[in-house]
Amino acid sequence: MTIEQTVTEEGLRKLKEELNYLKVEKRKENVEAIRTALSFGDISENSEYDEAKNEQAKTESRIVELEETLRSVKVVSDSEIQTDYVSVGSIVKVYDREFEEEIDYTIVGSTEANPAENKISDLSPIGKALMGHTSGDTVSALTPGGAVRLKIIEITRQPLHKEEKNGRT
Repeated sequence: MTIEQTVTEEGLRKLKEELNYLKVEKRKENVEAIRTALSFGDISENSEYDEAKNEQAKTESRIVELEETLRSVKVVSDSEIQTDYVSVGSIVKVYDREFEEEIDYTIVGSTEANPAENKISDLSPIGKALMGHTSGDTVSALTPGGAVRLKIIEITRQPLHKEEKNGRT
């Protein structure tokens, strides 16, 4: 059973770039590593060969995973992102009551999450708590670091790219 994943246009582009890299460049690197390891002779006790084959298997597994994801992905167009409530693609400015600070979170699909860049998944505890809420709402979420209370200050989206404004994509 395939689970539909939501991604932004940027997330879709990154998934396609990774797939292309794996198919075009990484596969060549894997073949070369195997060829080099085979040149060492007997493969029965050849750790370089084993490692090269393991790396090739990881690459092929990731290719299959990405292809499956791309078949079932739901893309949220930049122009479809709402600003009257939190949804995938929203940039949400919140006030963290415990730390008394404002934080901007970008709500993304799970394949795009990057907490270091404050890109949080719609399936994460904070992402789930924010989804569907509007400016002025206060939400609570139970995170691995403990309970948090956030007041939504503002909901925005990335500005449309110049080409999209002109009707070209």
